[in-house]
Amino acid sequence: MVAATAESSNGLLCFTNCLLPQEDGSLVEKDLWIDEHRGVILDAQRTFYLRKQRPHRIVDLGGNILSPGFIDIQINGGFGFDFSVYEGDQQYRDGLKHVAENIVETGVTAVVPTIITQEKSLYAKILRLLRPWSPPNAAHLLGWHAEGPFLQMTKRGAHSPPLIIPASEGYKTFEAIYQSENLTDTEDWLMRDDAGLETVGARIITAAPEIEGVMAAIPEVSKRGICFNIGHSICSTDTATAAVQNGARCITHLFNAMPQLHHRDPSIIGLLGSSPYVAAKPASLPCFTNKTKSKTGSSTPMKVVFPGPYASEAFDDIRTPPQTPMRRNHHSRGHRNLSEVISSPSTMPTTPSESVCSGESERMPFSPFERPFYELIVDGVHSHPNSVRLAYSAHPEGCILITDAMKILDPHLKDGIYEWRDGRQFYKDGDRLYLEGTTTLAGSVVTMDKCVRNFSRFTGCSLAEAIKCATLNPAKCLGIENKKGTLRAGAHADLVVLDRHGEVLGTWVMGKVVWERN
Repeated sequence: MVAATAESSNGLLCFTNCLLPQEDGSLVEKDLWIDEHRGVILDAQRTFYLRKQRPHRIVDLGGNILSPGFIDIQINGGFGFDFSVYEGDQQYRDGLKHVAENIVETGVTAVVPTIITQEKSLYAKILRLLRPWSPPNAAHLLGWHAEGPFLQMTKRGAHSPPLIIPASEGYKTFEAIYQSENLTDTEDWLMRDDAGLETVGARIITAAPEIEGVMAAIPEVSKRGICFNIGHSICSTDTATAAVQNGARCITHLFNAMPQLHHRDPSIIGLLGSSPYVAAKPASLPCFTNKTKSKTGSSTPMKVVFPGPYASEAFDDIRTPPQTPMRRNHHSRGHRNLSEVISSPSTMPTTPSESVCSGESERMPFSPFERPFYELIVDGVHSHPNSVRLAYSAHPEGCILITDAMKILDPHLKDGIYEWRDGRQFYKDGDRLYLEGTTTLAGSVVTMDKCVRNFSRFTGCSLAEAIKCATLNPAKCLGIENKKGTLRAGAHADLVVLDRHGEVLGTWVMGKVVWERN
């Protein structure tokens, strides 16, 4: 219900009779004021006392939930458009606009389009088109997420083997692949209000830290305000920990395309259980290469078993043993790994400060350790509900919901056979997506609002806590939590109205209605 006061429009709008999700995961019955002209959220009390005006419009939400708009930081396409397919500049921009206009129905008000491993020439063409853009009456396009090409071959998913490469020259290789003009030199570009089509769009890069040159590139990526994600990797616990210490900020689709949890080497998943203090200087870690030394000393290619040619983006059928090749080589040279140093009775300090102050040479200094964020595809297919609950219980503040959706994402799409790329076809069966004629899962078609509902059901958390994982947490990961994913004063008025069950009733972008359920 919308009411207007008798005075002329002053741009002030008040949402009333609604529940607002708080940043602590609670729901509070409270009004929310926004400025329709500027598209921002207001501090109601401060605005009233400074402007001596009441809202011109009042929107009664009937006791429903008014949430920040959802943010999807990993999505491969939707509504018939694939972000990894380039057929010309205009066609690509039209496709971006089409996705942005339609995805608001699912409560999403901001996306980070994700491209999988490409030929080098295509990066130059696609990434320059994936700069921040806000089409009218549509979701914001925040930039790009490059998943590849610096990935572990045995965890490649749907990425093309000939295109997967090492970063032989560290960050210089990143610049050569993504093009230096598509990367940024400083962090000052992050969510500037004047961001336009000339603003660099580098948001997220997913790579495997054990691949040659990647670990050395992480600090360079991080200091430029780009989120480095660990993914498509078989790295050990030590290497994953070192990557985070070097600046890695997030884990790409947790549980998928990585070693499964093992009690002796929990690998990437084990980062969720990390101590708040770890050794300040990790043991020297070797790089994984695609070659190994024979007994005669000559280099010979490693024997690598590839999954089927049509494996899913996040799924693969390769079973990685708990002790990865890199970890075995590391031990064979006689080095002590990080976990051994920490767990040794002779070196484990009673407190972090004791290790620094004791002065004993055999004691390793400790430093604070911040656990990374992690993405979860909560469709009930990519990860079992028990796994979702286990991860959230271990590290609730780091949880980010993603769809990792493919081009046929569409809440109105019926089950059946649909075209993908390169002559291949999908078979859609509910939220499951198979390659036609196989039982191979080919990605996700789940919507973000359904991820939120599933997450609350799988974990037993409140709807407000689930909403936080699709709003504030991804915004924090990107460093834009003062503008997106929040109801703080000054933030963009990107909002979604939900009923008490989490169903989307309406979506607002920059203070304007862009979708309403009939």
